[in-house]
Amino acid sequence: MPSARRAVPVLSLACLSVVTACGTSSGGTTDEPGEAGAHVATVTITAAKGCELNRTDFAAGGITFKITNKDATGVSEVELLSGERILGEKENVPAGLGGQFAVRVDAGTYHLYCPGAVTERTPITVTGKAAAVDDSMAALIKQATTGYKQYVDTQLGYLLTATRKLAAALHGTDLAAAQRAYIAARPFYEKVEAVAESFVNGTQNLDADIDARANDVPPSKWSGFHRIEKGLFLDKSLAGMTKWGDKLVTDVTTLVAKAKQLTYTAPDLANGAQGLLDEIAASKITGEEERYSHIDIVDMANNVEGAEQAFAQLEPALRTIDANLAGTIGARFKALDAVVDKYRTTANPSGYVLYTALNDTDRRALAAAVKAVAEPLSRVAGKVATA
Repeated sequence: MPSARRAVPVLSLACLSVVTACGTSSGGTTDEPGEAGAHVATVTITAAKGCELNRTDFAAGGITFKITNKDATGVSEVELLSGERILGEKENVPAGLGGQFAVRVDAGTYHLYCPGAVTERTPITVTGKAAAVDDSMAALIKQATTGYKQYVDTQLGYLLTATRKLAAALHGTDLAAAQRAYIAARPFYEKVEAVAESFVNGTQNLDADIDARANDVPPSKWSGFHRIEKGLFLDKSLAGMTKWGDKLVTDVTTLVAKAKQLTYTAPDLANGAQGLLDEIAASKITGEEERYSHIDIVDMANNVEGAEQAFAQLEPALRTIDANLAGTIGARFKALDAVVDKYRTTANPSGYVLYTALNDTDRRALAAAVKAVAEPLSRVAGKVATA
């Protein structure tokens, strides 16, 4: 979810990718004895105490994180972070339910992150002999692109699940439930929007089909999230919404299938991160994106996370090429996270204040923080393209 993350020294290059070194972000187990007590972490989420672990020291190898959310209505996600990289995660763990994910980690320091919890971040220490690592530039680039593909495919899987829930709500009669389902689906698209924008084939433009705003396309071609948003938040009606929900599921299903066929290069990651920041500057800071629901800060926060994840995958390679540039971008992402975090709230389902609560000072601060990251980030593609 939104990136309230802080940089942590990366002590293990063997765990750069959730695919190659860290198992899976779904609910499986690793090839280590993950069900044995020494390799299981019990995570309990409560409203009073936040996100608690039964232990914080583990031996290198497989770890299964078993999660129970007892009563924390504002917390529904648990992630394991190495620096800014998400190594494993479990989303959609509402109060009263549970879940799990498994990773494989080498010696180092990690953080369990529960966005919105009273205790959000818990340090975890992993000890033992780390596996041998190929830290050549080619290996670092491969780990970056493989890790980013896993991130994108995982977020798109969550997007498909969320849009199906939205479509189901649009077939019902509960307007408030449909509005909540709309809000819940938006973050996943915003994290990987740059990937969706790459699919333009003849008359088909998946980004437009899924995310066009009013007047971006002819009225007869307008569908997707914002067509639904207008009905739910401006018209405040479910009338006629079922066909738009069903079409959105169809379009997202197509996007998921096409994205699975993609491979990425290092410049793709850099350019994608830059593109997400450009999206913020173009439509989120101005309030043009979510014209009816006014949840623009949700979109902004998740554009930032998507950009930050792309950069985090590239960061080990970039530190070898230009450590000063890598450090500058990391510090400025941290500052941008802090600015966005100021607008968190539990007062509405989005987790953030509505755009209508921002004043000119707020907008200038957000724009300045985005620009501060975008300028040095624009140099990364050129650096990694020739590495």
